[in-house]
Amino acid sequence: MAETPAPVTVTRESVLADLERILLEVVGDDLLMDGPLEMETSFSDDLQLESIEFVALAEELLNTYGEKVDFVTWMSGMELDQVVSLTAGQVVDFVVASLEA
Repeated sequence: MAETPAPVTVTRESVLADLERILLEVVGDDLLMDGPLEMETSFSDDLQLESIEFVALAEELLNTYGEKVDFVTWMSGMELDQVVSLTAGQVVDFVVASLEA
């Protein structure tokens, strides 16, 4: 009989670290020249992410966390101003909530 894997406990800090790694892969080292990724970091104002980079971010979140973290569906429910003002902390909270659901 196969063992059931132990539930994975995620913290906001570990997800933020994963998000920083993913963003470095998606955008490159120039992304964080001003310092480490913080919860308040804006994807639009601070990181200047473009739509194609959001697509790559969604793919990497799926690869990292699995289907429970459906970034595309989550973002599709947002108004344009919400997407423009999206922060790392909001994504972290979404990932944590998705994994704990």
